[in-house]
Amino acid sequence: MSINSSTVKKVASLARIAVSDDEAERLVPELNNILGWVEQLGQVDVSGVEPMTAVIPNALRLRDDVVNADPLTGGNVRDKVLANAPQAEHGFFAVPKVIE
Repeated sequence: MSINSSTVKKVASLARIAVSDDEAERLVPELNNILGWVEQLGQVDVSGVEPMTAVIPNALRLRDDVVNADPLTGGNVRDKVLANAPQAEHGFFAVPKVIE
């Protein structure tokens, strides 16, 4: 795929970026080089490579989700919290409908 000056101007207008004719001409070879690199990446054989999200394996340190019955630490005080609500229904905060 090859990019020309009109394509650069079209992409710039879609991105709401002001690009002059001189800038568009300077961007053409740069964008063509980038697309060439992307095409090279498409030719790499990755059939035996496992997908990954990071270079080093990360594991989230999770804790058990338990209700703390101690009111000093903030657990199991739903009724006290809902007492501050302007309107509560079925043990939850009731909020007005925003979208019709």
